Formats: sequence, C-alpha cells, structure tokens
Amino acid sequence: MKKVDVAAAIILQADGRFLLGQRAPDTFYPGYWEFPGGKVEPGETPHEALVRELHEELGIGVDTAYPWIVREHVYEHAHVRLHFFRVVAWHGEVRDHVHSALAWQRADALSVAPMLPANAPVLKSLALPDFYAISHAHEIGVDNQLAALRQALAGGLRLVQLREASLPELAREGFAAQAVALCHAHGARVLINGDAQLAWAVGADGLHLSADQLLRCRQRPELPLVAASCHNARELGQAIALGLDFAVLGNVMPTASHPGRASLGWEKFTTLVAGSPIPVYALGGMRDEDLPSAWTAGAQGVAAIRAAWPVR
Repeated sequence: MKKVDVAAAIILQADGRFLLGQRAPDTFYPGYWEFPGGKVEPGETPHEALVRELHEELGIGVDTAYPWIVREHVYEHAHVRLHFFRVVAWHGEVRDHVHSALAWQRADALSVAPMLPANAPVLKSLALPDFYAISHAHEIGVDNQLAALRQALAGGLRLVQLREASLPELAREGFAAQAVALCHAHGARVLINGDAQLAWAVGADGLHLSADQLLRCRQRPELPLVAASCHNARELGQAIALGLDFAVLGNVMPTASHPGRASLGWEKFTTLVAGSPIPVYALGGMRDEDLPSAWTAGAQGVAAIRAAWPVR
C-alpha cells in the first residue's frame, strides 16, 4: 500500500490548549476527532501543505510552525505518514470549513471522543512540557538540590530526572523519596535515572535509561513513562524501536560536565531527529533562551542540569 504524506497541525494557544476537528459525515471515520491538516500534494513540502490546508480548512494564515514528530498509521483505506507541526502563531479568525465541529482541548483533560486512531498516541506526547530538568544533588548537596527543586516547581517545572548514581545508596533513596513527593505535590512528573527498582520503590513516574542500558534493552521497561539518553542515530533508533516515550539527544553544545566531548551542533541534531515518531529533547549547554532554536530543529524542548536550577 502506497504511503500518503499528510501535514497535521497542533494549533496551540498560550495556555496549552490545542484545536481538534470532528470529521464530517461524508468522510472516512465520520464523527471521529482529529488534528487539522491534510494530504501533501505533489511538489509540496509538508510545511507548504500545512499552510495551504489551514487556510482552506480554518481560514487562518500560519506565522510560526515548528516541525515536531512524524508518525505512520495503516488504515483500511490508506497508509498515512503524518508530519506533525506545532503551530504557535497565526493570523485570522479560526472558522470551520470542513469539520462538523471544532474544540479546544487539553492533553490531560480531553472532553471529546473518539480520537482518530492515528492521532490518539500523539496525546501522550503532547502532555510533555518543553523543559526537562536533571538533578545534580551529588554536586551541590541534597538539601541545596531539594531547595532548588522546590523553587523550580513553584516556577512551573513539570518534568524532572533524578540522576544520582554517585550518591551513597541510602542517601540516594532518601533523596529520591523526598524529591518524588515534592514533584507530585506540584503536579510534576519525575523519572529515576537507570534504576527501575528505585523508581518503583519511591513511586516515581518512570525510568530514564542511560545509552548503555538502552542498547542492552530487548523490550520496553514496564513503567508508565520511559525515556533514554542518546548520542547518535543508532541509539535514537533503539529508543524508537522500543517504543519509548521520549529521548534526550546531545550534547548539542559544549558543556561544563563533558568539556572534551565533541558537540553535535544544531545542524546535526536537526538531521538526527528529522522524522522521529517520538519527541526528542536537546541536551548540552541548553537554557530557556535556546527553546526557539530547539523547536526550529524539531525538538520537543530542552533538557538541562545546571541551567535548570535557580539555586546553586
């Protein structure tokens, strides 16, 4: 079956809501909800198709659209390859021209159903924030890290990795338990680096695999949220093959933690993540101000250690 390329839009409001449209009665899957978009015509790029389709379907002009994930799905009538874009700026008033209804929704509180099968897995990816903070209590001390975590959570941080293999076992377990409780009290999710047993013991939301662990895995670990550190195409391919929820790829820029390691740069990063079906965070010398560059490169957002914490 021939693959049909489709441009799909995640049209985002500043508050995180996105637009869904209900398929009309005279189409395949009538009544199902989908992200706006349509088929890429011969001679078009996916971005050009996105701009055209949103003008035709909704009457809006696209100002800023970032490439995101690319997912494939085989329907009875077609094998589609969906090129998702996050549309963060547009002009014109949204007016429906092809759907039965439109609805602004949140990934964690969907009020419409059913979703078109190809689009349903995208909701889990949409629930990921644009910043992934990585702890370093082994460097700054447990008390300082907890204070920094508390301040960052109050400022809106919602995804944290606890990477503390260098801490003594009892100190690591105690820190993890306190950090998980603090994160959950603020509605944030937390992953434990490299230790599934500890993740289960402290009630963490998931596991973050090192690159070595990732390459040794033969199946996805049985936790709700699983991610991995990647440095090249092979490792990223393994994260995709295992069906992980997201990956971290780096280092993009030189870092203090790995001063001698060669960096990818944005061009190589963009090439590696192009077409990825799972979200990828950029790591290595990243700060909040690097988010536009990361989004332009196709990243979910940025991950950081030192730049993540307001307290040093």
